[in-house]
Amino acid sequence: MCYIYLRKLTTAVFVLVFMAVQLSAQEQVPANAVYKSSRAPIEARVTDLLERMTVEEKVGQLTTLLGWKMYTKTGNSVEASEALKTAIEEQKIGALWGVMRADPWTQKTLLNGLNPELAAKATNAIQKVAVEESRLGIPLFLAEEAMHGHMAIGTTEFPSAIAQASTFNPQLNKKMGAAVAKELRAQGAHIGYGPILDLAREPRWSRVEETFGEDPYLISEMGLGVIEGFQGEGIDNPENVISTLKHFAAYGVSEGGHNGGAVHIGQRELMQDYMYPFKKAIDAGALSVMTAYSSVDGIPSTSNKALLTGLLREQWGFDGFVVSDLASIEGIKGDHHAAATFEDAAALAMNAGVDADLGGNGFDDELLHAFKSGKVSEARLDEAVKNVLRLKFKMGLFENPYVEEKTPKKEVRSTAHIAIAKEMALEGVTLLKNENGLLPLSKDLKKIAVIGPNADTQYNQLGDYTAPQEPEFIVTPLEGIRAKMPKAEITYVKGTAIRDTTQTDIPAAVAAAKNAEVAIVVLGGSSARDFKTEYLETGAATVSSKENEVLSDMESGEGYDRSTLDLMGKQLELLQAVEATGTPTILVLITGRPLLINWPAKHIPAIIDTWYPGSQGGHALADVLFGDYNPAGRLPVSIPKSVGQSPVYYNHWWPKRRDYVEETSAPLYAFGHGLSYTTFDYADLKITQSGNAASTTIEVSVEVTNTGDRDGDEVVQLYVRDVVSSVVTSVKQLRGFERIHLAKGESKTVTFTLTPVELALFDAEMNHVAEAGEFEVQLGASSQDIRLKDSFELLESIRLTNN
Repeated sequence: MCYIYLRKLTTAVFVLVFMAVQLSAQEQVPANAVYKSSRAPIEARVTDLLERMTVEEKVGQLTTLLGWKMYTKTGNSVEASEALKTAIEEQKIGALWGVMRADPWTQKTLLNGLNPELAAKATNAIQKVAVEESRLGIPLFLAEEAMHGHMAIGTTEFPSAIAQASTFNPQLNKKMGAAVAKELRAQGAHIGYGPILDLAREPRWSRVEETFGEDPYLISEMGLGVIEGFQGEGIDNPENVISTLKHFAAYGVSEGGHNGGAVHIGQRELMQDYMYPFKKAIDAGALSVMTAYSSVDGIPSTSNKALLTGLLREQWGFDGFVVSDLASIEGIKGDHHAAATFEDAAALAMNAGVDADLGGNGFDDELLHAFKSGKVSEARLDEAVKNVLRLKFKMGLFENPYVEEKTPKKEVRSTAHIAIAKEMALEGVTLLKNENGLLPLSKDLKKIAVIGPNADTQYNQLGDYTAPQEPEFIVTPLEGIRAKMPKAEITYVKGTAIRDTTQTDIPAAVAAAKNAEVAIVVLGGSSARDFKTEYLETGAATVSSKENEVLSDMESGEGYDRSTLDLMGKQLELLQAVEATGTPTILVLITGRPLLINWPAKHIPAIIDTWYPGSQGGHALADVLFGDYNPAGRLPVSIPKSVGQSPVYYNHWWPKRRDYVEETSAPLYAFGHGLSYTTFDYADLKITQSGNAASTTIEVSVEVTNTGDRDGDEVVQLYVRDVVSSVVTSVKQLRGFERIHLAKGESKTVTFTLTPVELALFDAEMNHVAEAGEFEVQLGASSQDIRLKDSFELLESIRLTNN
């Protein structure tokens, strides 16, 4: 009885103390508070502000709501909405996501959405409420989707990530990243979601287009380009943004290709391949990480403490903040059934290391209840709040929460940024086949047939996460060809749709081809959402199967996983009919994932892959078709011969893959493949080893000569094979590449530097070790087109730390 009395007394005292602290925290803030002083050290400012916050304010600071609901637009005026004022007053929110987002899911259009100038006015109005109408005056973080341009009206539309990767040019990604960051900050945003560092080794998965492909090294290098462009020399620069890495972890290889499904991989493979790009990005200073919808070996990514705390923070030293993917905290209960209640889900995510909730339903009241019931400690809650506040101070938002409203007109979608989009589209165009030198085409052609569902459908070339576009800023293949060949008679016939078979007129396409000197057939896929599409809470599209409904072109993009990889609808039938006319036929693919093109590879003399080439795709394609640009894009992902081959990525682990009964195990086109209008010769491979132990470096050099009759780019690729290792490793692994330009007849020496990191594996005890022994070096133009080989020996094993 005495024990019960003392327990009740202790509880009562705790409640009284807690209430006293809360009342003290709610007092008016003096003007000379430390956190308000720009001269005070950042940690002192963080600590001072945290001590003044109530629990509700702390939880609110970790809440990111949907931003497009937070403004009201009337004509050319815009103001903060009542929904925002309520969110600031009642939820004490710390961030918004997608204030400027416009698409069918948000129901924001060119008419009711924000152009860049209105966006700046809207974010200023929103920040004014947060800063001037809240007790503590904490500015909001505004986050935006930004993987291939800011997902907002009037911004520059760049090629999708898979097309960016095809350039094999990280410096170009850096230029793009800097341009996107500049546009984001000009309109009032602070965080760019990207890059996506998932490995795309499951082509049925709907989000292949958002990735840099199947290879860890290529992904890391292209991702570093984006991060360096986004964050620059520091986020205190008003033209830089925080980079949010997506998706932690191993999201791209879910069971059956189902988006967000279970992932079945071992710890060694996870660390060796899937964490490689993330580790590189964290070492480079990336400041934010987003969790994934999937689970890894039975643990939902959003509640995986071993990864979010043990690996990310304790081993790697990450000091930014972790944000959940939209509704993924709720998904711990609703999708994975790994929590009994949403309160438990909030506690699991917070205790695992999630600092911020994207969407606002995962934390909010549920986290508050979890805290009050003792499921989340005050120390962990404070740590999360500090991780967010620290970056707000570093960015200078307390001193400069607003933007100059005239700036977007000068900075957003500038001529310079459009030029970068064109450059990236050009460098990403990949020539898969060019039989008998059909390409480039002569500019003396008089009659050209342009055929296919992707020849003149602007949204089909832009990819997922794309805002509504003003047509005059998007150049389709048909428009690009017409601009290039103004004197030629160009006949356009759509022929068929991507999926729907009721919109088909193959006879018209055949007639056009018969009357032409060449037929350019533009097929593939689409991630174009329309306003009839239905969406999940996460924003992923749902696949429609309603009877008597005209099918949209969308067959890729988040939520559109596939069971086959065939050209959908009557596209192949259209291509076959055109080819049967005898008119020289060129196939152009615009798509977001590898598609099965076995018949075209056998029967069509020239094939070009552009992936989703962005706003300037039509001009870029025309430049390549008619020889004004010599293509040098390379495949960042292997193209299979059948779904049954999948996964077919080049750097699989030993043993060597055996052939199937029906076909070989080799892909149709391998990783790194891409042709040119000229030829290149490789010679004089040299390997030089220097240093000792952990300081060992291996320099690999090769001389490359343009032996053809045109200037052009070559992508020199370095692969490494660990000849004998204590655990199973890849048959080969990309460990260097460089895109170089060579005039006809010109030679250049390309030099790569290997360090123990590029040679390391995770041994039987999960030590990260570059093991002593022989390593084979392979130099070539693709993972299959190896021109030179040699080897070197590492004389002693080197154990790496912090990995």
